[in-house]
Amino acid sequence: MAITSPPAVRRPSRWDLASRQADYWLTVYRRTWRGTAISSFVTPLLYVLSMGVLLGGFIEVDPATLDGATTYLAFVAPGLVAAHTMQLVIGEMTYPVMSMVKWQKIAFGMTATPLSARDVINAHLGFLMARLVLVDAVFLTVLAPFGVYASVLGVVGAFLTQLLLGLAFATPMYAISAGLKDESGFALVFRLGVIPMFLFSGAFFPISNLPPVLEWLARLTPLWHGVDLTRMCTLGTLEAPQALVHVAYLTAVAAAGYWWVGRRLERRLTT
Repeated sequence: MAITSPPAVRRPSRWDLASRQADYWLTVYRRTWRGTAISSFVTPLLYVLSMGVLLGGFIEVDPATLDGATTYLAFVAPGLVAAHTMQLVIGEMTYPVMSMVKWQKIAFGMTATPLSARDVINAHLGFLMARLVLVDAVFLTVLAPFGVYASVLGVVGAFLTQLLLGLAFATPMYAISAGLKDESGFALVFRLGVIPMFLFSGAFFPISNLPPVLEWLARLTPLWHGVDLTRMCTLGTLEAPQALVHVAYLTAVAAAGYWWVGRRLERRLTT
């Protein structure tokens, strides 16, 4: 009698392994959403009212100096959307990642199963994208009554820009957090990275107002590319060559960060 070998067991795809973690992330969000409701939904509205409506009411400038915006509110609103995306992503990719690899060691438990470090990353990024979809959709909807949009298609473009911008911040920050030995390094991230980008990447005033060296540095930041692309979409001033540069830059940063975090987290979990 011929002996037949058992059928080969097919390994689940990356998508299957990531989707199997959906219950975990849904449970996490159900237990923590109240703590993020203010920062995710109320704070953006307060930013718009304080910076765009109240402060903007006292600012009279030539529209030619506002990158195509007719009012300061129309100029600052897309910048606030992009800046809020950055802040949300950095918040999700710092202490929660540190908790997974150092304090609660959840990532070690996950990779003790057939899940790999890359599968853990994919699921976490998927959860982050789901949060961005919800938060940015609400933020952009809140802005609609203020008359800052040139077209519905522009709003869609601005929304998609936030997802790409979120990935451009998420993957490198994930890699940094996964390799840190303790949370003290986050102070440098916020003081030397997040705060300067928030203030000087074109969200509140054109970067042409900066000294030449600082303007050049601002153009190297992902936030400036996200702010400029978001603003072009909302104002209806989209220029294809410049938009393609923004998309290519953000895509390259996200891809490089994705490669980096895979290597960095795998090393952290196996040493």
